[in-house]
Amino acid sequence: MIVAKEHFFMTPEDYLEWEEKQPLKYEYMDGEVYAMTGGTIPHNTIGLNLASTLKSHLRNKGCKIQINDVKVQLSEQGPYHYPDVVVSCDERDKKAFKFLQYPCLIIEVLSPSTEGFDRGKKFRNYRQVETLKEYVLVSADQKLIECFRLNDKGVWELYSFGENEELQVKSIDFTCPVESIYEDVILTDESKS
Repeated sequence: MIVAKEHFFMTPEDYLEWEEKQPLKYEYMDGEVYAMTGGTIPHNTIGLNLASTLKSHLRNKGCKIQINDVKVQLSEQGPYHYPDVVVSCDERDKKAFKFLQYPCLIIEVLSPSTEGFDRGKKFRNYRQVETLKEYVLVSADQKLIECFRLNDKGVWELYSFGENEELQVKSIDFTCPVESIYEDVILTDESKS
């Protein structure tokens, strides 16, 4: 979640050096930094369910699955974002230490404060990554998963998966019931407290 924009300009190099010394994580876009905070328990549970299911599916297949605290560098000039879940099967990311550069799959768990940004500017930024094949948005208030998939013509197509359906992520040959992504998640007004 983005909480606040810091009002000072930084170069990408300044940002990388500065952020290492900060108690919070910060995303970087167009010379400005944006503080990140934690999400709700349902948000966190959905991310954990996704990451653990993907980790099991991709075990011994040469892919990295990372959550929350790993940023993605979209170019040397930025932006830098912290997706909820990111998968890279690219050899160039095998020895990555500070950020990934070649993801094939990025997943964001939506929250009311970031949904517009995740669907808009962040998705436009992610589309700069040549290796990205799918961008998945997971609702935290209803059983709905949207997968934007790059087709053979270079056009992003939308596929929606709801309750009693199976999520299909073609870039990593993965399917699972939508229900398992929402395991132990309570989607009621109580989850907002």
